[in-house]
Amino acid sequence: MARNELRPLVKLRSTAGTGYVYVTRRNRRNDPDRLVLRKFDPQARRHVDFREER
Repeated sequence: MARNELRPLVKLRSTAGTGYVYVTRRNRRNDPDRLVLRKFDPQARRHVDFREER
């Protein structure tokens, strides 16, 4: 069964410049803009914004 393209995989890259990446899914219908989440960056050892990259 193929994955639905309504919820694609996206990479969230740290804005701290460490290069740390989270991989998650997002709903294109509910979130048409690029996703920004505040998550923990273990290399920076603090919570930072993670922005979606394409």
